[in-house]
Amino acid sequence: MVRTALRAILSSEPDLEVVGEAGGGTEAAELALRLRPDVVLMDVRMPEGDGIQATEEILRTVPEPPRIIVVTTFENDAYVYDALRAGASAFLLKRSRAEELVEAVRLVARSDSLLFPAAVRALAAEHAATRAEPDPRAAKILGRLSEREAAVLRLITRGLTNAEIAERLAVGPATVKTHVASVLAKLGVRDRTQAVIAAYECGFVTPG
Repeated sequence: MVRTALRAILSSEPDLEVVGEAGGGTEAAELALRLRPDVVLMDVRMPEGDGIQATEEILRTVPEPPRIIVVTTFENDAYVYDALRAGASAFLLKRSRAEELVEAVRLVARSDSLLFPAAVRALAAEHAATRAEPDPRAAKILGRLSEREAAVLRLITRGLTNAEIAERLAVGPATVKTHVASVLAKLGVRDRTQAVIAAYECGFVTPG
């Protein structure tokens, strides 16, 4: 019933197409490899491989893998953070309205902003606070950032869009886009969500 409802909502949008659906994690990974979707809505708890395992499998096996949105009941669920660390780009609450679901898919497909930035930041901060010390490997990578790239990363962790970063730094949007791409490449991450997690876990930004 849930999948039928999601399909109906998304298929009603002229710019979105549902190419497949799966009942479990193993099937999801197999379909992603065959169908090559741009975005995957991934439940956290599923039979035959949970959403975290499926996320890892998709990102490991699918060339130019899709963006993955984890669908969850509770935003502070430890499984959500594990899924984001595994490579998911965002999460969406099951109580979200239909229009929020549609906008989430569009936003993650564009990958120019964070979905629910405050919640992502809170999750990253909560889990970073439990670490005994910063990860020296990540700190070394972050040390390669230029001063401007470091400024851009700090603004990314605050949830600012490219346009907002451009305004804050008094530069053009194209320049910001270039800096963001460079930051992601130097961190070895795919998107802004992963950059936020890396920034917190290595101590580049700190909780509070």
